[in-house]
Amino acid sequence: MCYYNGVKVSKDEWIRLKSLERKIAFLSEDLVIHKGFDYGGHDVIIPKANSKKTERVEMQWGYLPSWVNTTEKIKNFRFGYKDENGKWHKPYTTLNATSEEMLNNMYRDAALNRRCLIPSIGFFEWMHVQVVGKSGKLLKTPEKFPYYIQMRHEQEFYMAGVYNIIYIEDLDITLNTYAMLTTAATSLMKQIHNTKERMPTILPGDLAEAWLYRDLSDQEIVDIGNYQVASSDMKARPLHKDFLKRENPLEEVIYEEVPKLVLAA
Repeated sequence: MCYYNGVKVSKDEWIRLKSLERKIAFLSEDLVIHKGFDYGGHDVIIPKANSKKTERVEMQWGYLPSWVNTTEKIKNFRFGYKDENGKWHKPYTTLNATSEEMLNNMYRDAALNRRCLIPSIGFFEWMHVQVVGKSGKLLKTPEKFPYYIQMRHEQEFYMAGVYNIIYIEDLDITLNTYAMLTTAATSLMKQIHNTKERMPTILPGDLAEAWLYRDLSDQEIVDIGNYQVASSDMKARPLHKDFLKRENPLEEVIYEEVPKLVLAA
């Protein structure tokens, strides 16, 4: 699933982010990379009330339902916990919302009433490849190779999301949180994200506008949520495995053991 997202950053925004005590996977003067499991905040686009204008609002990546309304409940929800009887309760991963199922679970009300767009200049996925070890035999555990995926014709593009605004009782604050929608992978993305075969729902202008502003029926919400941008409109390149530690994290590298991508015509 998509748990890393790249966003362009202005000089003022770079200065602001440098001054904040928060986790950021990578930050330079023109690029910030957000890692979902850091649960950090960054700008998400929502419609302004009673207008056809938008605003960018800082939200935590990692949707929280309204009943998760204390810091302890947030911790338990995201990281799991043992109850008084010693029973382990697994955490919920809500960075992504599956478009086919969002109307049948905790995301339903948000999908109907609180839809948003997540700006991006590129996102990251990992290809799993069976490689030959030093013994000459295939290793049991596949190696993971990171890829950076962009749109061919747009520097910045927009991914569909849903959000919620909750009141944190013990902190006496409101908190904005969101989930990114995912849809079935295209032919290109199936080669890269070859385990779960999913990708973000990337919306062109007309669908992005409808997602934000239109009073959509259940079927229209599902249809837009399941939209697949064409493989021919995307481009991808392999990165160093330790790309987040490099001065240029987007530097391309060629791996002999990784199959070449078959690009759509």
